[in-house]
Amino acid sequence: MALLVLLLEKAMPDTALLQDLLIVFGLGVAMVVIFHRFNLPSVLGFLITGVVLGPHALALVGETHAIEGLAEIGLVLLLFEAGIEFSVTTFMRLKKFLLIAGTAQVALTIAATAALVNTIGMPLNAAIFIGMLVSLSSTALVIRILEYRGDLESTHGRAAMSILIFQDLCIVPMVLFTPYLAGNGGDLLVVALTTGKALLFVALAGTAARFLIPWLLNHVARIKKREAFVLSIILLCLGTAFATSHFGLSMALGAFIAGLVISDSKFSH
Repeated sequence: MALLVLLLEKAMPDTALLQDLLIVFGLGVAMVVIFHRFNLPSVLGFLITGVVLGPHALALVGETHAIEGLAEIGLVLLLFEAGIEFSVTTFMRLKKFLLIAGTAQVALTIAATAALVNTIGMPLNAAIFIGMLVSLSSTALVIRILEYRGDLESTHGRAAMSILIFQDLCIVPMVLFTPYLAGNGGDLLVVALTTGKALLFVALAGTAARFLIPWLLNHVARIKKREAFVLSIILLCLGTAFATSHFGLSMALGAFIAGLVISDSKFSH
């Protein structure tokens, strides 16, 4: 009898995650409605939902790691969608602005923040580290706000996207520079390997974008099965995100690159 009860318990699905999702979605819907009444972006309502339900507030969500995993996938899909709307042609047209404005934004923000924090008595190395944190923006948050305001296709919206991309690219050198700020020096071999991996990924992504991915999508499209095509796109999105994380870059940047690859193709619609 005891064995039968144990087998039944194993066979029954774990409802803890489902309960957490119901709580998140329930409060999320309520927050969106409230913020809509005040003509505020829904993404702010979602942020407050996470703060309220998180472990540092009401702690109503138990499966935090599972929710975080789903949130990462949602972020990847969001950046993939943004990449499709932000074509390679537009990206190449703004590359000079990306380098100049992106460098100016990151460098000036780090310098201004470090100077301000250093004046209140914090050591220079810690002040520079805080400056690096302040110089980075949430790509997902900015995109959602731009979409809410209908500015994603505008000139300033595309300019903001360019700077966000530059910030994502700056994460790797910032991470590599952090041990030096801590006084540990860091391993030059590790720095060289990480930089080399990032450059290798850029080269591989460019080659795949030009030859491999169009060939793959062409063959899938010939089957004329919508399910196969949708699964191929999801594979491309998640696979590129996984590859970028393996090469030391952010998953969101990889998903954005995957969207860029498809944006100028005949499959973008």
